[in-house]
Amino acid sequence: MANTFSKIYLQFVFAVKRRESLIPKEHKEELHKYITGLVQNRHAKMLAVHCMPDHAHLFVGYKPTFLISDFVKEIKVESNEFINDKRWVNGKFSWQEGYGVFSYSHSHIDRVVKYVLNQEIHHQKKSFKHEYLELLKKFEIPFEEKYVFDFIE
Repeated sequence: MANTFSKIYLQFVFAVKRRESLIPKEHKEELHKYITGLVQNRHAKMLAVHCMPDHAHLFVGYKPTFLISDFVKEIKVESNEFINDKRWVNGKFSWQEGYGVFSYSHSHIDRVVKYVLNQEIHHQKKSFKHEYLELLKKFEIPFEEKYVFDFIE
């Protein structure tokens, strides 16, 4: 459609199944590059990506040509296959069901990019569970804690 313009900035957060620490630090950069390619193949722009051993953050300039649910499902499925093909873990790797997606305005880009890229430092002070529940509350997303990711304490 002519004269259709959009700028949507989304942060995706999803966890490794059973919140296991399975993303090897030595392969993190390769995984970041692969996920960036998956995002770009869907006509979106990766603004920042950071995979912790047990979860991932993606900050994306999103074009509304895909349903958000299809977009994140495809990223998770294809990155599962990539990790399993590489045999980085004993057994089968998979992401946990579900995800969080949070929208930001253009004026927040720099702050969110820094937040995503500084996950190592951030998690020295705050657990993933605390961080995730804080995001849900900040964005006023109603939830029942029993349906949030399986958190291992």
